[in-house]
Amino acid sequence: MKPLTEQRLADAMSITESAAGLWVAHVNSAISLCGCSTAEHVAMWIAQVGHESAGLTRLVESLNYTPDGLMATWPTRYTRATAEAHGRTEGKAADQKAIAIHVYGDRLGNRPGTQDGWTYRGRGPIQVTGRTNYRECGQTIGVDLESEPSLLELRATGAASTAWYWRKHKLTGFGGDVLSVTRRINGGTNGIEDRQRRYARALSVLQAM
Repeated sequence: MKPLTEQRLADAMSITESAAGLWVAHVNSAISLCGCSTAEHVAMWIAQVGHESAGLTRLVESLNYTPDGLMATWPTRYTRATAEAHGRTEGKAADQKAIAIHVYGDRLGNRPGTQDGWTYRGRGPIQVTGRTNYRECGQTIGVDLESEPSLLELRATGAASTAWYWRKHKLTGFGGDVLSVTRRINGGTNGIEDRQRRYARALSVLQAM
């Protein structure tokens, strides 16, 4: 695969050319480090990263859930009472910090009784989550993310984190299987229709190169 141009990235990911211009060098570097060598590989990266980051516009996880959203997303972690206390309603904003601590605070290397769940919530284009993953990703890409989590919000660091994630989960091994890659990324099928649409569009653009 030839490196992406600004226009190809814009077309494949459905973003503006000016936005693509800010990202294209970092994306090409990440794709190379991921081991993406075919149109299918690159289309999968574009589809999955595009979905997770809302087209490279969201680099910090949004936890702006309603009570029903909390119970649907984390049915084993939320009771109705806790969901009502944390979730967004007509009369109050979601308590996103409380949500992060509640759902992440005792796993992924986060220390119970601390703010780790909030500190190490999803960041970067692929939403690296949890203290252990921040540490491991940072060691791999040569940046101390455990001490400076917000570095994942930078384009170069964020893009590099996708390469760590891709290799860790061996995502090139699934070719164009959007469903299997989606399950590897989030453990289920969340957003599968959008991911499939993104993949089809990206593949069409890349195969025309």
